[in-house]
Amino acid sequence: QVQIVESGGGLVQPGGSLRLSCAASGVIFPIYSMGWYRQAPGKQRELVAIITTGGTTTYADSVKGRFTISGNNSEKKVWLQMNKLKPEDTAVYYCNVDSVGAGPLGNYWGQGTQVTVSS
Repeated sequence: QVQIVESGGGLVQPGGSLRLSCAASGVIFPIYSMGWYRQAPGKQRELVAIITTGGTTTYADSVKGRFTISGNNSEKKVWLQMNKLKPEDTAVYYCNVDSVGAGPLGNYWGQGTQVTVSS
C-alpha cells in the first residue's frame, strides 16, 4: 500500500527553525512532484512549496526567502527547511505526492504534522 510518512513538526519560538521530512513508499506510478501544503484554523488549505522531479520549485509568496524545499527522486523523499518562523506559519502541514498520468488515483497525502510558532 501507499504510505506517506512525515516527521519534524513541533513547537518553536518566533524566529526559530524547523525541518520537515517526507518519504513516500508503495507509489507505483511515476512521480511528477512532491510538496507541502498547510491549513490553519478557519482557513483553506494552501500551497507552501512544491518541487518537481526536474528540480523546478514553486513557493507561496508568504514563505519566499524563508523556506527551502529539496528532494531526492530515487528515494522519493522531500524536505522543507523553515527558517525565521512567524506565528502566522502555525498550521498543520501536509506532504503531497502527485503522480504522472493517473489522475486522482495518483495523488496522495500524508496525515499532517502540527507546526506551532509561539512564545
